[in-house]
Amino acid sequence: MKKIAILGSTGSIGTQTLNVVRRHRDRFSIEVLCAGSNADLLIKQAIEFNPNAVVIADEGKYTIVQEALSPKNIKVFAGEKSMVDLMEMESIDIVVAAIVGFAGLRPTLRAIECGKPVALANKETMVVAGALVTEAAIRHRVPILPVDSEHSAIFQCLVGEGAIDKILLTASGGPFRGMTREQLTTVTLEQALKHPNWSMGRKVTIDSASLMNKGLEVIEAKWLFGVDANDIEVLVHPQSVVHSMVQFCDGSIKAQLGIPTMETPIQYALTFPERIESHLPRLDFCQYPNLTFERPDRKTFRCLDLAYRAIERGGNMPCIMNAANEVAVQQFIDGRISFLEIADTVEAAMQTTPFIPNPSLDDLLQTDKSIRTK
Repeated sequence: MKKIAILGSTGSIGTQTLNVVRRHRDRFSIEVLCAGSNADLLIKQAIEFNPNAVVIADEGKYTIVQEALSPKNIKVFAGEKSMVDLMEMESIDIVVAAIVGFAGLRPTLRAIECGKPVALANKETMVVAGALVTEAAIRHRVPILPVDSEHSAIFQCLVGEGAIDKILLTASGGPFRGMTREQLTTVTLEQALKHPNWSMGRKVTIDSASLMNKGLEVIEAKWLFGVDANDIEVLVHPQSVVHSMVQFCDGSIKAQLGIPTMETPIQYALTFPERIESHLPRLDFCQYPNLTFERPDRKTFRCLDLAYRAIERGGNMPCIMNAANEVAVQQFIDGRISFLEIADTVEAAMQTTPFIPNPSLDDLLQTDKSIRTK
C-alpha cells in the first residue's frame, strides 16, 4: 500500500489524484492532504479518505477544519510552515506536488531533502529553482516523476532510450489560437478561461491562453531531461492527442498519445515503472482523422519568447519572470490589466529587477517577494 501526501489537494490536479486513489484503494491510501484556503472541500476529502493529517495554509480557517475533523481523529495543522514540516513524516511514500505557483517550491524541496519521491505537477518549482531542485534530487537519490501531460509523455518516450536529439513539446494553442494582437486587445477573462480541450485551474488556463504555460514547460523540460532549451521545439497541436514527442540521434521520433486527461499521467507517476488498468476511454483514431501541427505565433503570444529569454539568461531571471507572471495573471483576473498587458508586465519586471547570476534559495525567495510587493 503506497501512502500518498498531496500538496494542493483541492486544486485540479489534487482532485484528479484523489479520483485515481478512489479507484485503486487496494494500492493507495492518503497520508496527508494539504490545501490553500478551500476549507470546505478539504474537510470533505479528509472525511472520505481519512488521512493521518491535513494542513490548511490559510491560518484563519484552522478552527473550521479542526472542529469539523475532531471526531475523526485526524491531525489538523495550519500555515505554510506546517505544510513544509509535514514532508518529514516517515510514513509518506510519495508526494504529489500539485500546488500552483511559487508556493509549491519549499514543501516540494523539503520532500526531496527528506528522500521522498515526488510526482511533480508544479512546474514553477523547476522554473524558479531548477538547478537547486535537480541538485537536491541527485544528492538525495530521489526520483522526480513528471505529472504534466507533456513531460509525462516525454518521460514515457525516454524509457529505455538515450541520445536525445530534440524534444518536440506540443501545445493546444489555447482558446485564442489564430487571433491577431488587434483581436486580443478586447478579449475577456471569460473567454480566456474557455480552454478547448483541457479542464484546469484558472491560473494554468490563462497561462495556456498566453502561451506562458508552454514557456514554463520548456524550462521545466530543460531541467527534468537535461537538455538545452534550444533543443526543445514547441509545436501547436490543436487536437491535444499527441502529448509530446522525442527525436533521437538517428532521426527516429517517438510520441506518446492518448485522450486529453490528466488522470493518465497522474496514475503513471504513482505506479511507475508499472502500468495498471485504467477505466478511462481509449483513444479512437477514427474520431481524429487529422492530427495537425503548426508553429506557435511567437510575435503575437510574446510570453513564450520571454521564457526562452529567461532561461538563456539563467540565474534568478526565470524566478523574476514567474513571479511577474503570477502577479500579472491575478491582475488580469481582477480586471486591472488587459490580456496583452500580461506579457508587458512580465517583460518590464525582467528588465528592471536586479539580476543574480548564481542565486541561493534565500535569493530566490527574496526575488519572488520583491516582485510581489512592488
